[in-house]
Amino acid sequence: MLKFVKNYMETISGVEIYPIISLLIFFTFFVILFWWVFTAKKEYINQVSNIPLENNNNQNDILL
Repeated sequence: MLKFVKNYMETISGVEIYPIISLLIFFTFFVILFWWVFTAKKEYINQVSNIPLENNNNQNDILL
């Protein structure tokens, strides 16, 4: 099976660019996420972290 896939991929022109593009997307996503984590306001982080602990009796919130 691997021989078939490897042989098929070698016949596609320009296929070597796809791993580079996927690495760039992966790296860019985590750099942006890392930047967001360090620049987020502490108040927002505390508010969001307490959402699961809030006791809310409204049954409609479960569906959201």
